[in-house]
Amino acid sequence: MAYRFLADAVLLLHLGFILFVVFGALAVLRWPRLLPLHLAAAAWGFGIEVLGAICPLTHAENRLRQLAGDAGYGGGFVEHYLLPLIYPGEMTRGLQLGLAAGVLVVNGVLYAWILRTRRRSVPS
Repeated sequence: MAYRFLADAVLLLHLGFILFVVFGALAVLRWPRLLPLHLAAAAWGFGIEVLGAICPLTHAENRLRQLAGDAGYGGGFVEHYLLPLIYPGEMTRGLQLGLAAGVLVVNGVLYAWILRTRRRSVPS
């Protein structure tokens, strides 16, 4: 029971991390000190997708599920939990690279908006 709870906690942590990778620039707008943390997280998320790697949180969750007597799953978090919600097909290398590009585009747009907003609010 404790292992299943811990596996679910890792699952929620993983989801929160992914949301921070994609939308963390919005948190930086409110709390600018998060900038280095968000840039590191976004670089990590981008790197995982570009390299075709699996996040260590996926391995941790799977191991905890196995210790709880459940079956783990193959592939990564995005492939197992999120892609079935968004796309009916399998994870492909092209899709993985598209997700990496999405991280760059979303964060690029958000940071451009933040810089533009901050420049307007700074008196000349």
